[in-house]
Amino acid sequence: MSRDVVRAWRPAAVPGVTEVLHARFVRHAYPAHTHAAWTLLLVDTGGVLYDLERAHHDADRRAVTLLPPGVPHDGRAATGDGFRKRVVYLEDGWLPRAALGVAVRRPALADRGLVTAVDALHAALGAGDDLEAETRLALVRDRVVALVPSSAGGADDGPRARPGRPGRPGGPDRRTVAVARERLDAGIRAAPTLTDLAAELDVAATSLVRAFAREVGVAPHRYLVGRRVDAARRLLLEGVPPAQVAAETGFHDQSHLTRHFRRVLGVTPGAYARSATVRPG
Repeated sequence: MSRDVVRAWRPAAVPGVTEVLHARFVRHAYPAHTHAAWTLLLVDTGGVLYDLERAHHDADRRAVTLLPPGVPHDGRAATGDGFRKRVVYLEDGWLPRAALGVAVRRPALADRGLVTAVDALHAALGAGDDLEAETRLALVRDRVVALVPSSAGGADDGPRARPGRPGRPGGPDRRTVAVARERLDAGIRAAPTLTDLAAELDVAATSLVRAFAREVGVAPHRYLVGRRVDAARRLLLEGVPPAQVAAETGFHDQSHLTRHFRRVLGVTPGAYARSATVRPG
């Protein structure tokens, strides 16, 4: 492929994310510019050369590049074959300002776990799985904070809807997880965001994810998908068309339902519904 290709969108239901960009550039070179947001850059093929605050850097598949807000940088392909990249732009407050200086000095975070985590974040964003994307983003922030120690405070100091409140000492307890589970059970069609749920329970989002996974056995987004698939199964066996089932169980559309239904049960919703007409024996 010799032409430049760009796909960009804003996942409005994922707090903190201002834009997502997937692009393939062969000819284009970015002039010096700044962003008002933190930028997480993942290079899939090729490499990118760039100057950040007058220092030369390169980005490739082995690292996640963290570009701070307000700092000029440019970008160009490292070879004549161009590059393919995926970018998440995040609100200025996603990391404390103390992290800015570290990111300017060392924007490349060569950590395999972080690369994997950001890749999973993009998969969720691309699929429109808002709660999963929010959960993945919280885990990405956790890992970035661990890799950028001067970003202050530790991994549990993620953004809350009530800034300045210290969060429950010791993290969420079993009762808190039980309440979170009840809220997800009650929100099959319109679940709360992870940010809203954490704020309601007065805990940090990443702490809630870890505590929920420890107590329940799966992360909140996996739990919610399972509950939605269970609800979909019942409706399908009652003869409700798959498109209507998707709308009534919180999936974005029929393809979204199909993808998760197949992953959980190994068959499509249509095949599952048709099985109800087959009598045993």
